[in-house]
Amino acid sequence: MNYPDIDRVKAFLQSLQDTICQKITELDGKETFLEQTWERAEGGGGRSRVLTQGALFEQAGVNFSHIKGDKLPASASAHRPELAGRSYQAMGVSLVIHPLNPYIPTTHANVRFFIAEKEGTEPVWWFGGGFDLTPYYGFEEDAIHWHTVARDLCMPYGDDVYPKYKKWCDEYFYLKHRNEPRGIGGLFYDDLNQGGFESCFNFTQDVGHGFLQAYAPIVERRRYLSWGERERQFQLYRRGRYVEFNLVWDRGTLFGLQSGGRTESILMSMPPLVRWEYDYHPEPNSPEDKLYTDFLISGKTWLTP
Repeated sequence: MNYPDIDRVKAFLQSLQDTICQKITELDGKETFLEQTWERAEGGGGRSRVLTQGALFEQAGVNFSHIKGDKLPASASAHRPELAGRSYQAMGVSLVIHPLNPYIPTTHANVRFFIAEKEGTEPVWWFGGGFDLTPYYGFEEDAIHWHTVARDLCMPYGDDVYPKYKKWCDEYFYLKHRNEPRGIGGLFYDDLNQGGFESCFNFTQDVGHGFLQAYAPIVERRRYLSWGERERQFQLYRRGRYVEFNLVWDRGTLFGLQSGGRTESILMSMPPLVRWEYDYHPEPNSPEDKLYTDFLISGKTWLTP
């Protein structure tokens, strides 16, 4: 049996957290990450790292967690009833970056591993993850670059992988109550265990490393664009959509809270400042309107076949 190497997965995830934090610190050029380590009474713990009030990033959180338990929370058992009665381990790196400059998009990425075990039976395990982009002012060049990186890292694993995981991302990061996408998508996958541990682990490593390849060049292109109160207010308004999705629809947030994870670490994905405005509609043909008409289009194909 191709038994998962839990120690290798954990070492990769911790190294990935280090690499991403180092790059974000370099890009910001002002602030560094504050780290808090924590332990969970039921088993496991993590390293939470948050950068605040930076020159480029108003808030960036990059968290590693490795939790263990004898019984899954209700949300997970309902999703996978065959896991009932098994002990489990769940580990991953999850990040959310909220830039100060409205021309730099917010982004989210996550790579994770789950294993459930019961004496006398084979383990149930899978990988999941992905990355997605949430612009406030869209640039076609950035969207094409973002999806090109996503497509290229998928190509060694099959021609159908990028279209499948792009579609999954479009469908997952969709605000049903607003009838609009959260952003321009990227990749999202879950329950990945086909092809054996090594293949699935290699793909997850490529996704993890691909995040910086996709995001850092966009930051460099937009970091010097000037902005004012108009752009700031629109950014704060659109951040409200991010909050709505994470609190209403995101399965990871729900699993973290129900499994007794560290609440501060789970909710570090929330932007530090946000606003709501009743029945807001952007002025037609304005830069703000362009986000809705040209970028927040469910299932839009950014790359030519």
